[in-house]
Amino acid sequence: MSGARRERFTGWAGRSDEVSELVAAATVVVLRDGPAGLETLMMRRSSKLSFVGGMWVFPGGRVDDADYPPDRPDDVFAASRAAAVREASEEADQSISIDDLVPYSHWVPPTTVDKRFATWFFLAPAPAGPVTVDGGEIKEHAWWRPAYTLERHRAGELEMLPPTYITLMELAEHATADEALAAARARGDSIPHYATRVALDSGVPVSLWHEDAGYQTHDAGAPGPRHRLTLLDDGWQFERT
Repeated sequence: MSGARRERFTGWAGRSDEVSELVAAATVVVLRDGPAGLETLMMRRSSKLSFVGGMWVFPGGRVDDADYPPDRPDDVFAASRAAAVREASEEADQSISIDDLVPYSHWVPPTTVDKRFATWFFLAPAPAGPVTVDGGEIKEHAWWRPAYTLERHRAGELEMLPPTYITLMELAEHATADEALAAARARGDSIPHYATRVALDSGVPVSLWHEDAGYQTHDAGAPGPRHRLTLLDDGWQFERT
């Protein structure tokens, strides 16, 4: 990642006196088996968009009022499931059954970010039929192996957010879509929740999560356990002890 690209994350470091309201959102990681094994559907957002413009993402977006069940107007999880299905249809023309969604993780961005989305990530098997994007908000799409996507990111050929990176890193450990889905289902209710904090280590932004020694103090140099992603120029480095 070049120095210019790093600036996007450097500005997220530290604490903020004014914290933006959290908005519920959902992301669906669509999986299929390609010639070389597991692939995920990746989509590039238009560089003209104010929020993560130009980045490669999974299909997803904010939860709308209509996504909430009429009899459970405060059920954010149920609304997130509905939003994941809707966004897959709107952004990629993928008709995913809500029953096929497997909860995978939940992410909350740093308090320093202007637009803050508390996002449920779901896995889902790819349905039959081609992917179609509108060419407006979404400019491109591709089916790539997680390891290949990470390699392109390491080479500076594409941009992504840390939650996307961590998800791809974990999925790269699975050979097939069925294997990844089965592993996610086997966790039951033990779904990881990530409330991100960003600190600087010699000018390099570091995403910190619970159990990291520097998490509470925003001190990336604090000695002790690690649960972090260091956004180095020559490739991001994940540590968890």
